Amino acid sequence: MTPSTTKQWTVTGKNGFDSLKFDEKAEIPQLGDHDVLVNFHYASLNYRDLIIPKGKYGFPVVLPVVPASDGAGTVIAIGPRVTRFHRGDRVLTLFNQSHLGGPITKVDTGTGVGGAVNGTLRQYGAFEESGLVKMPSTLDFKQASTLPCAALTAWNGLYGVEGKVLRPGDTVLTQGTGGVSVFALQFAKAAGARVISTTSSDAKAEVLKDLGADHVINYKSDLNWGETAKKLSPNGIGCSHILEVGGPKTMAQSLKAVRPEGLISIIGFIGGMSKDQPSFLECLNNICTVRGVLVGSRQQFEQMNEAIDTNGIKPVVDEKVFGLEEVKEAFKYMWDQKHFGKLTVKISEPGQSKL
Repeated sequence: MTPSTTKQWTVTGKNGFDSLKFDEKAEIPQLGDHDVLVNFHYASLNYRDLIIPKGKYGFPVVLPVVPASDGAGTVIAIGPRVTRFHRGDRVLTLFNQSHLGGPITKVDTGTGVGGAVNGTLRQYGAFEESGLVKMPSTLDFKQASTLPCAALTAWNGLYGVEGKVLRPGDTVLTQGTGGVSVFALQFAKAAGARVISTTSSDAKAEVLKDLGADHVINYKSDLNWGETAKKLSPNGIGCSHILEVGGPKTMAQSLKAVRPEGLISIIGFIGGMSKDQPSFLECLNNICTVRGVLVGSRQQFEQMNEAIDTNGIKPVVDEKVFGLEEVKEAFKYMWDQKHFGKLTVKISEPGQSKL
């Protein structure tokens, strides 16, 4: 028998983490013809999940909403016209539910899981079959739960622009040790690229080197890290790909690091907002392309998963794992930047759904 209720978290307002409310028995709607019911085993958190209850997210949010975009689970029921999945399949959520392929549209930006569409911090969730993908076969549920947002964003940043896709021998600059940056490092090394990473501590620098970073710069002791990164590139030409996660406060350094005709992909603003930031003319002065990235399409997701399986890439997951009832603590842990790599929430053991 398919479950009729689920434990879940809901964002009910914009008053910070106090806006997170836990429900022991939320109703599960009846499945539509093309719906798939997923028993979630793990979810993972992103910076975006933390700022939604703070009212600081720039894309559509429809409250109340179940938070978190990233989830991995097992299909336990399907609608009568579902063709892509069967019971028992291991699946992941697609961040923007309608972004199946090609350039993202305005409509797609209004289908974000955990923002405009109910997310993954719940035992059971129903999704249209088009909004799910199969898990990589080489990963477990905890590892795979980290892929829908951060990994796909990194993949899009490196492969999302025709004519500027990552090539062997290119130089990639990553910032910090958050999920997107670590995935970008792993994808770039798998592709035969050179990687320069920045971080704020010697301990994290050693981990980045273990993951394959060719050079690591401490941005606290080297305030001109953009120029340093350019000098470290072959012949001092600069970086072909830069994953810009800091936002206005780091953009000036990224522009100093980029090579002519290089690509800067802006994916976040964890460094905070600032009025003191480069003008658009700096793109001309540095002869580079700057683009915004909002995760990626289902087609890109499936291509990325193939690459993960082929190259044996394993997501870097923080050793701390929270339970479903500890979501507020997990949000605070991540907000205080105590994590390294991806932070996960364990929801249920595989095979424990009440059928």
